[in-house]
Amino acid sequence: MRYTDFTPYDLVLLAQGLGVTLWVFLVTTAIGVTIGLVWGIVRFYRVPVLTPVISFVSEFLKNSPVLVQLFLVFFGVPGLLHVDMSPILAATITLSANTAAFIYVIVVSAIESVGRDQIEAARAFGLTRWQVLRHIIAPQAVAFSAGPLTALLVNQLQVTSLISVIGVMDLAKIGANLNLRTLKPFLVWTAVGALYYVSAKLIALIGARIEARLRAYAAFRGL
Repeated sequence: MRYTDFTPYDLVLLAQGLGVTLWVFLVTTAIGVTIGLVWGIVRFYRVPVLTPVISFVSEFLKNSPVLVQLFLVFFGVPGLLHVDMSPILAATITLSANTAAFIYVIVVSAIESVGRDQIEAARAFGLTRWQVLRHIIAPQAVAFSAGPLTALLVNQLQVTSLISVIGVMDLAKIGANLNLRTLKPFLVWTAVGALYYVSAKLIALIGARIEARLRAYAAFRGL
């Protein structure tokens, strides 16, 4: 067997890289969704100081390259604050913040999609702002945001490939190493692309099913 041969063990390496990619994706998605949801609620309540700050941070994260943000966190922050920053921590911070910025936009759009007449009617019946958010806005907003959220998550899965440039041994990094060793770029990157495709397709299918159920539930309640 030649050193450049593609072996069954290489499939194990790709599987391990995929595991790291999915782990980073799931963790940063959970953190990003939580932060973005909190930001959206702050916007709904129009907190005087926090609302403009959140809007500014969101705009910066949305309109600057993720790779630049990654370099800023991995190289810039340690140099500025004189702290250690591991590649996986830098990746988690960067992707979580970037995800939160887009989740914030989706949450705000979903809240604003609810008719003002419904909100005013609910307030006329004596519901508090929290009750309006929980019982009137949230069910419709969740159904509205399911589609955009699915599209965002598919994109964020692909964005995780950028973390390979700072040394995280994810699927893209494993693929790059195998490409250098085997000198078979078509075979290696086809395999890597197929794994990304299958993962993204699974997310899209799950998201489509959830969206269909949410819309059916909202229609059943007459929302």
